[in-house]
This record gives sequence, C-alpha cells and structure tokens, in this order.
Amino acid sequence: MCRRTPAPAERNEGLKRLIALSLGLIAAGSAWAATSYDERARILAPTGDFTAAERFEDLPGGSATNRRRLDREAYSQPSANMPFADRGDFFVGNGFFKRLWVTPPSSTEAADGLGPLYNARACQRCHLKDGRGHPPAADEEAVSMFLRLSVSPASGAEAQAMREKGDKVVPEPTYGGQLQNFAVPGHAREGRMTIDYAPFEVEFADGTVQSMRRPTYGIADLGYGPMREDVMLSPRVASAMIGLGLLEAIAGEDIRAKADPEDADGDGVSGRAQEVWSHALGRKALGRFGWKAGNATIADQSSEALDGDIGVSNPLVPFPWGDCTERQPDCLEAPHGSSPQHEDLEASSEVMDLLIYYSQNLAVPARRDIDDPDVLAGKELFYNAGCIACHTPKHATRTDWPDANLRGQLIWPYTDLLLHDMGEGLADDRPEALADGREWRTPPLWGIGLLETVNGHTYLLHDGRARSFEEAILWHGGEAESAKETFRYMRAGERSALVRFLESL
Repeated sequence: MCRRTPAPAERNEGLKRLIALSLGLIAAGSAWAATSYDERARILAPTGDFTAAERFEDLPGGSATNRRRLDREAYSQPSANMPFADRGDFFVGNGFFKRLWVTPPSSTEAADGLGPLYNARACQRCHLKDGRGHPPAADEEAVSMFLRLSVSPASGAEAQAMREKGDKVVPEPTYGGQLQNFAVPGHAREGRMTIDYAPFEVEFADGTVQSMRRPTYGIADLGYGPMREDVMLSPRVASAMIGLGLLEAIAGEDIRAKADPEDADGDGVSGRAQEVWSHALGRKALGRFGWKAGNATIADQSSEALDGDIGVSNPLVPFPWGDCTERQPDCLEAPHGSSPQHEDLEASSEVMDLLIYYSQNLAVPARRDIDDPDVLAGKELFYNAGCIACHTPKHATRTDWPDANLRGQLIWPYTDLLLHDMGEGLADDRPEALADGREWRTPPLWGIGLLETVNGHTYLLHDGRARSFEEAILWHGGEAESAKETFRYMRAGERSALVRFLESL
C-alpha cells in the first residue's frame, strides 16, 4: 500500500494536535497516534530557525513540567499534570526517599535494615534535594560520590557465563561492586576514596586560558585486606532525579533508531545502544539509566541502589547483606531487618512501588529566558557545533505508556540515551555490560542550568572534575572531539552565549 503524502493543511493540523498534546489539552494517545510518520519526524527534527524560541520550548517535560518553583526546590516537584488523587502516593514515596535507615536489630522495624556496609543512610543523602552529587572536599567524607569496582573475567568461559547470566561486571572478589566507606557498629568500613587533582591549562584559539584539573583516584585504609592488583576503579557522582519517568517512557525503537555503531553516515558520531539484564522485566533490555546506561528501568535502578548503596533488601535485589562478599563472612552473618510483615525483606513491594512512583514523577523545571537574544545565539552555536549529534533535543513519549502523567508527551531532554566514545581524557577503562572503558551514556541536559540554585555547586561530568560548563566541554573527546574543537575556536562572546543557552536549560 502506498503512503499518501499529507497536504500542508493536514500537516498543520497534526502540529496543532501535538501542541495540544504537550499541554495536556486533549487525549495524548489519540493525538500522537493520529499524526503521520512524516509529521512526527518533522516535529521532532532539530530546528534550523534560531530567530525565536520554538513553541512550547519552555516546557521541556511537556505538560508534566514544573512551572511553579524554580528555586532550591526546583528538582523536587511532582509532575504538574498529576491528578490530585495520586499526589498522596508521590509524597509518601518522597518520605521513603528521605527515610534514614537504622542499624538492625532495632525497635524501628519499618526502617530496620541499614548495612552492614553502606555508602549512605538514605536516598536523599546522595541525591540532595533530588539533585546532583559532588566530589568530597579535602576534609569531607564522600557521601554523594563513590567508587565502582570490578575485575576482568578470569577466562573466556567466565566471560561467556557472565554474558549468559546478564552480569554487567565481575565484582572485585573481596570488596564487591563498589567501595563502601561506612559500616554499622561492630564492622569495619571497606576503605576511603582518595582523589588527587593535578592542575593544567587549556588555551582557547583567542588566547584565553581555561584552568582545568585532572583527577587520580585511589583507596586508603582498606578494611578487609588487599584488593586484586587488576581492580578497575570508576568514580560516580549521584545524578539528578528529574525527568526519569519521561526518559523511561520513550519507545525503545526510537532510541535504537539513532544508533549508528559503524558511523554509516560518516559524521564521526557512532552511538551504540546498551543492553543489560533487567530484573524488573526478566529479560535483557535497552539500558538507559546510569552513567553507562547500566539499568533498563527505574525499578532496576532504584532496587540496585537501595541494596548496593544502603544495604536494604527489596523484591528485585533480596540480599539483606547488600554488597558484602563471601570473603566478608561477618558481614554476611550480621543481623538484618527482614521480617514477615515486610515479605521477608527490608523494603517491601509496597515501599518499592511508592519509591519508584516518586522517582518516575519528579518533574523537569521549566526553561527560562528562552527568547533572550544571547540564549538564542547560544542555541544556534550549540546546534551548529554538532553537540546535538549526541544531545538530541526532542523526543516523544509512548502513547500507550501506563502512567498517564508521562504518556504522549513532547519532551526536550537533550540526550539520545546512547553510548559514545568520549576519548581517553574521560575514559575510566572499566567496561560495563556492552560499554567499554571509553564509552559513556549521553547525560540529559534538562534542568542543568538550575544546578547551582538547587545544589549549591557547578560540578559536572561523571566524577565532578569539571567546575564549569567550559571545563566540561573541554574534557570532551573521541566522538565529541570536533564539537569540542569548534567550541575552543569560538570567540569569547560566542562561548559566553553558548553557556547562556546551557544556563537556560
């Protein structure tokens, strides 16, 4: 059957329907489904007109966008289109997100289950104000940043078994998958992350010098003996929680369609889709969450973090000892908080459902100053530099998504959710599932302009080494080398305009 090309009037009507969709004025599913393939492609295509802001560009989360608070609470608001009847579940979920878990056994059975080894006592301790973590200061204990640990498979057979089981990494035999820098009374913590920064400078083409810093990571005060000599370390700061449900609601085929692993179009960008085992789905699935897209769903991400970071067992990760290993027998045998009233877990399915609903519905804050001439000029420079080859501006969420708050939305996350080679400078040399040691998932940029307002800092990249947008861009390499060099050759006013655009996101 031949596809009939829509007439201009029909295409305009399709655009009107989609605009109404993003405002929540009509039923989302029927609106988006009624548009043709060509209409959808045209609406989602990056603009070439930078004389004015695009219509509804100020609503990056569609009708779920937070337009009420752009202050320190900007990342902590519920989806704006959430029915009043569902807000109770959201705020109860917020309570579990803030819950301080306590050492078992305890009379506080509802919060009984911390550790024995852990990185934080609550989700909120890492994601302060639902925002982004930071590297520890010289005299500060790391709370919102930790070290991932793994070793290479010992043999081809182990590598094959790892792939068949869906394991993302081989944990360090004694210390597990991450360094736990806290422990409950009676147990030794695993160790302490150390960071040494070496300053250096990068010169822009106009002679301006940008101060940079190169981190080197180590571990001090090991509590359980030596680590394997071939251990691989990867520092990770906690990411902002906003917009996760919208990213989860993007159709997998839409994300995969942008992948170009062999760089068939010759643009130097060859994004790859991550594939990971999902405990929530019971199968391998597209990875889209985490710095290397190591989790397929918010349920997977939340469950692994609760058990690995805090030591709290839950339906998908039912291990009350958390990240303890067989070489830490006292940890494995320590008291835990599992009880029959909580399904023989420390966090029951009811608790997890509320925690996940909260995580799915933290709204993206509205854009600011979208018509400012400097912001528009910076947007044009960002687009023309090739940054959008990875930081895809627009997506649409599925029209059949179960959560009506997130269904059928036109959103602006500025990510393709794919893996990209970011060059030797940012490499952690630690593979994770399909991602190699130089690859990272493109992080969403929405809300990034409010980072300092919410979290009081401007530390960027996976380990917070960059202290400004300029530093972050100059660390880009690999597939982003051309875009980075374009930025380095911009005049000072152009660089300032591009940063103004990022600050408006």
